[in-house]
Amino acid sequence: MQKYLLAFCLLFTCPAFGQLTSGLTGKKDTSYTNYSAYQSTSKQHPNIKLVREFKLPMVQEKRNLVYCTIGERKLVLDAFYPKKKSKQKTPAILIIHGGGWRSGNRTQHYPLAQRLAALGYACFTVEYRLSTEALYPAAVHDLKAALRWLRTNAKAFNLDTAKFAALGFSAGGELAAFIGTTNKNPKYEGRNCYLNISSQVQAIVDIDGTLSFVHPESGEGNDTRSISAATYWFGYPKKENYVLWEEASPLQHVSKNTPPTLFLNSAVDRMHAGRDDYRKILAQHNIYSEAHTFPNAPHAFCLFDPWFEPTVNYIANFLAKVF
Repeated sequence: MQKYLLAFCLLFTCPAFGQLTSGLTGKKDTSYTNYSAYQSTSKQHPNIKLVREFKLPMVQEKRNLVYCTIGERKLVLDAFYPKKKSKQKTPAILIIHGGGWRSGNRTQHYPLAQRLAALGYACFTVEYRLSTEALYPAAVHDLKAALRWLRTNAKAFNLDTAKFAALGFSAGGELAAFIGTTNKNPKYEGRNCYLNISSQVQAIVDIDGTLSFVHPESGEGNDTRSISAATYWFGYPKKENYVLWEEASPLQHVSKNTPPTLFLNSAVDRMHAGRDDYRKILAQHNIYSEAHTFPNAPHAFCLFDPWFEPTVNYIANFLAKVF
């Protein structure tokens, strides 16, 4: 019944009703992977190369670490950090995968985590509940719980708890920005795991993630051909619950508490909807930001050569500057 109501509301304005759960299949959506991105992207960019995992002797790895348990559900992350322990504490980066809040996997960014760890950062690729399992704001709650776990376990990884960055690609970029713009806002902490610990981040890296679901530049919520990723995540078409779509937009929360932000973008304009308005607000509060666009680059540029190494360099240079 719910899927018919949702289809009706994609065409007509509906009275408010409960959040639709037809997208909660309980099954993993494996449609978005690095290889599937490569297959689609290489049609227009035949010279790209998919970046594979590295074997770096200076990087220590620990995988499948449980950071929060919700009922019987264990949420995990992976750690990539400098093998040689320094007297100086290590900045931490939480790396959030994309996939439309519905697909994708934390393993997609192992190469990025490995390269940044080799440059002296402790990187953590994180799993979070997708829209096949839980609707917004569950993913936000999970990621903030992961940050609290990192602070709780800071000694084990020699982390500098005053130098945490949230980094994400695509949907993960939106989530990284949302986490950072809701610093110090208890509404988005959730109710699970280490609630007396701070989830604050001191830097944001948004790689081609939208800043607003309702901005005129945004392409999110177009359900004319099929149900969009954002509609599945929220459980409402945009016009059925505009307020929720607006609330979930990082642009709605930018303030004096927002940390410095780096934007790395493809040539696909709609993927950085709201970016310029976001930066204007940061500038009003004298908060540093950078934006770099790769000409002619596809949306998934950070997964491929020739854009992977420039991406790493931009991130490392930005974090060195703000940390």
